[in-house]
Amino acid sequence: MTTNNQPVFQLGKTLTARQLNYFHQHGIIQFKNFFDRGTLSQVLGEVSEVQDFLLRNHVQKVNGIPLKFGTDTDGTPLIQRIAFASHYSNTLREILKDERLLLLTQLLAPYDGRIGENEKDGLVINHYVNTNDSQFRQLGWHTDSPRDLFLGTRIMPMLNVGIHLDDCPLENGGLRVLTGTHHQSIFRLLFRKKYFIDHTPDKRETGFDIEAGDLTVHDGRLWHRVQQSPHTGEKSRRRVMYIPVITGAYQPKHAQSPTPFYHKLAQLKQHLYGGKPQWAAAKGATGKLAEVNSSSI
Repeated sequence: MTTNNQPVFQLGKTLTARQLNYFHQHGIIQFKNFFDRGTLSQVLGEVSEVQDFLLRNHVQKVNGIPLKFGTDTDGTPLIQRIAFASHYSNTLREILKDERLLLLTQLLAPYDGRIGENEKDGLVINHYVNTNDSQFRQLGWHTDSPRDLFLGTRIMPMLNVGIHLDDCPLENGGLRVLTGTHHQSIFRLLFRKKYFIDHTPDKRETGFDIEAGDLTVHDGRLWHRVQQSPHTGEKSRRRVMYIPVITGAYQPKHAQSPTPFYHKLAQLKQHLYGGKPQWAAAKGATGKLAEVNSSSI
């Protein structure tokens, strides 16, 4: 594995030619200090409040997308993947209007890009932590493109924008990518690796030293994975907000939206190979699991 020796970029009021060229060559770019410490603290508080709301109301799905549940380091219930998080927080919703995020749509030119707050899985909060009942410690090799095929549309260009809420140095696991693979053929995009099953490190992969507040952008066609932390407990904690920047026809989700097939596969894998069901930690003895129409909150 190689470390990420890219230059340090800052996301200002414009994207420079150097930044555009770097992204188009490698399929990924990292910007330092997108959030300052004050904003970071506020966002972490908002994420905690969103989680508390969903746990109190025993929500299992949002707009057809299942939540992932686990147990925190102190034994309390934890939601390890929240979809459409901005639908429950005005603060998170306002972040999606940040002019610097809107600049990133230029990376999709000549296509017209938009922030997918109500599409795909919306604003996603991933919360990786290693505990005995954790259901989300790593993520196998994949690209973000085949979900379009599952939804019955052709593969369209998209970006996944990650805002990192915890420090994640290279040695603590985290994001790994095969740079340049966004230029691969459709066959290689679909069959280069076994989607989500393969966690094997690749000698050509690139890892990153990421600090809390940093922002990463990767092309949806890029092969990537999330390496498990070698630590357990608090030292393994990594929280990331992911924002889809998408193209094509507008396809918003709602409370009656069906669960996509690839999420059903993930649930089946958990049932076959995991321990407790994902919702077990969050469901009280008499609690009823619910599906919430996020747009009505």
